[in-house]
Amino acid sequence: MNTTNQYIQVRRDLHKIPEIGFQEFKTQAYLLSYLQSLPQEHIEIKKWKTGLFVKIKGMMPDKTIAYRADIDGLPITEDTNLPFSSEHEGMMHACGHDFHMAIALGLISNLVHERINDDLLFIFQPAEEGPGGAEPMLQSEEMKEWWPDMVLALHIAPEYPVGTIATREGLLFANTSELFIDLKGKGGHAAYPHQTNDMIIAACSLVNQLQTVISRNVDPLDSAVITIGKITGGTVQNIIAENARLEGTIRTLSPDSMKIVKHRIESLVKGTETGFQCEAVIDYGSMYHQVYNHSALTSEFIEFAKSNTGVDVIECREAMTGEDFGYMLKAVPGFMFWLGTNSEYGLHHAKLNPSEQAIDVAITLIEKYLRYKGV
Repeated sequence: MNTTNQYIQVRRDLHKIPEIGFQEFKTQAYLLSYLQSLPQEHIEIKKWKTGLFVKIKGMMPDKTIAYRADIDGLPITEDTNLPFSSEHEGMMHACGHDFHMAIALGLISNLVHERINDDLLFIFQPAEEGPGGAEPMLQSEEMKEWWPDMVLALHIAPEYPVGTIATREGLLFANTSELFIDLKGKGGHAAYPHQTNDMIIAACSLVNQLQTVISRNVDPLDSAVITIGKITGGTVQNIIAENARLEGTIRTLSPDSMKIVKHRIESLVKGTETGFQCEAVIDYGSMYHQVYNHSALTSEFIEFAKSNTGVDVIECREAMTGEDFGYMLKAVPGFMFWLGTNSEYGLHHAKLNPSEQAIDVAITLIEKYLRYKGV
């Protein structure tokens, strides 16, 4: 089996066993089994919850370079009909984390045999999709012991062709926050609406009001998004709903705009309580810090990739995508980039089917870069 096929098979193995955040038990076991098959003389492995820290000792270390791969899947029912489709009902690697792990294992395999001077730290991070693994991982004793001098990561990009990478200095991904709003009123018989406080009506009114937050409270030269992706409420067609729940997400290009948006949401929710004589509770769930690429390191990486790797490098615009790798970049200088994978369907889609040829592109590119940085 050639190298390319080897890591394609690793990706397929992992694709079959997606697990949600902090429940990646089979995934961790697979990663450990693979890592333990490699020569152990220069590797150290530490578990952290369902994640892993893997250190490759440098020959003459002066610094530590870290690479992060996220490992969790999404609660999505796969609809690809691939022969290696998810074996876990209702779960799928619909965001490419199976690719991210296969690429990291390929890098470790190559670099443990032909080490560089500096220490390398590979971070297999759980719970990127929620509730968030990067921030607590940063606070762990394991991370503190092996604290890196820089950190990098990639994310697959279905919209770009294989052989292309895209990144930019500064802001790459937005600040993001989950949004859950629970409304509680008074239910009753559909024939006697005057005796109730209908939470379906309250929820619909609130959704419409939320659409004014961005257009009337955020600087039009800035950008922000509120999306309500799910509404639940009521029990049957002839009972007025006592409860309703809105589930959504907030995205902003600046931390200040996130504060403004949340303050305005809270004001509208209070108004809903008064206007519809109900109780309301807001839960912001997981919040992710913006992915802000270190300018000097990103510029250096872009020039290196253009000059030394044969990939097509695009300097892209920022995106409203959320990624908790932002917490790592807040603490450690580094950068993230998009890896082109050429899929008809996008991230978080049940039919996402990225091109596996991108795995070898990424391993080759990042290995060359790590050897360049860790001479």
